Amino acid sequence: MTGGKDRKKKITVIVPCYNEEASLHYFYEEIQRVAAQMTETAFEYLFVDDGSRDGTMKVIRELAAKDKKVAYVSFSRNFGKEAAMYAGLRHAGGDYVVIMDADLQDPPSLLPQMYHAVTEEGYDSVATRRVTRKGEPAIRSFFARRFYHLMNRISDVELMDGARDYRLMSRAYVDALLSLGEYNRFSKGLFGWVGFRTKWLEFENVERVAGETKWSFWKLFRYSLDGIVAFSSTPLYISSILGAGMCGIAVMAILFIIVRQLLFGGSAYGWPSMACIVILIGGLQLLCVGILGLYLSKAYLEVKHRPIYIAREISGADANEKELPS
Repeated sequence: MTGGKDRKKKITVIVPCYNEEASLHYFYEEIQRVAAQMTETAFEYLFVDDGSRDGTMKVIRELAAKDKKVAYVSFSRNFGKEAAMYAGLRHAGGDYVVIMDADLQDPPSLLPQMYHAVTEEGYDSVATRRVTRKGEPAIRSFFARRFYHLMNRISDVELMDGARDYRLMSRAYVDALLSLGEYNRFSKGLFGWVGFRTKWLEFENVERVAGETKWSFWKLFRYSLDGIVAFSSTPLYISSILGAGMCGIAVMAILFIIVRQLLFGGSAYGWPSMACIVILIGGLQLLCVGILGLYLSKAYLEVKHRPIYIAREISGADANEKELPS
């Protein structure tokens, strides 16, 4: 970047993409329209292709060929949105960085207001949250709200209900996020964990402009488990308490049976009830072992020190970079 008092502040727009061929042209036209209104800033666009299987990369290359402000990082396979956002942050060179989805569910029209809050109101980041879930299946909305409620009860990191990844950040905020090089990333928690002053903007849910969502109920469930494991040790405490409680109940039951046998005799029967108790205790043991296994699996992945992503193709200023991401 060049110096000078008259140099415009640059905003890098990071766009994670996975099978977004149908949405990209709509997104590019809309973000260009908003950028033309923000004459006090310069924009650059960084598309991160997360191993798409459709024509996403073809569209991105076409955009890059006609607009020098467009750059891209293409993964060798699908590594997930968390890896795509990290890659975007790592390659972003702007004074400010914003993460947006390509399906226009993150309204670009909010950008002027977000930029003003960071540059004029003293905030380090501006985050967005949906106040409605119109168009979303009711069961999915119900479990999403329960997840945010649970996380705020068991974790020290505050998660806002309806929070999106759509967020404008200062360079200091981005550098803080990049200093967290963990493999198992849950950005909604990391955004809050690094601190800084954050302003929240609310907006009503917007339907996808094209294409279909890539988040199935099962993927969202697994993602929620990642968040719980990453930012709370409460499940481990619960399993320990359950284990201690069941041991206490078992000791009292044994004493009760012994005393009853000595006083009344012939009372140590009831195999069906005993079988139920054994199954219950066995189920609790498996549950606790499963909880412990989740934490161990995450630690196992961390100690391997595998790269968060592997880039197959990089354009723009980092096109000659050979080093694998750490």
